[in-house]
Amino acid sequence: MQFVHRYPSPLGGITAASDGEALTGLWFDGQKHFAAGLEAGAQERDLPVFRRADRWLDDYFSGKAPTFTPPLRPKGTAFQQAVWQLLLTIPYGETVTYGQLAARLGCASARAVGGAVGRNPISLMIPCHRVVGADGRLTGYAGGVERKRRLLEREGVAAGGKDR
Repeated sequence: MQFVHRYPSPLGGITAASDGEALTGLWFDGQKHFAAGLEAGAQERDLPVFRRADRWLDDYFSGKAPTFTPPLRPKGTAFQQAVWQLLLTIPYGETVTYGQLAARLGCASARAVGGAVGRNPISLMIPCHRVVGADGRLTGYAGGVERKRRLLEREGVAAGGKDR
């Protein structure tokens, strides 16, 4: 059984999903791959994991780097899981490139890494918005490039270059 919860962020509504113990999804409403993997008939429920997620989001949107992360359980391939684990190591207020992530994985394809980054089911908490193009351009955010810019600005990152 899956459960859902809504959060009203300054950048638009957010829908969170859980298996009852951990977050399995966190999407800006309407983003690309919205609710991917969410079972039909998921019920809205007040759960401890959603209350922790709300506290994390409250901290984040108030301009503070959250000091904790709710339990996360994203579903994906072994490669996607490896990429998502790397995303968790990107500090608040910093960015990395797809190529840098590929190098850290020992993978020759920044494009393959980009595909996994784009399928991240737990936006923000698994910080895919902190990944930029090789020249610093804002590229490939499922929630939209303008939202990515605003998230990075919130973290004190000046996004350089033209957007794609």
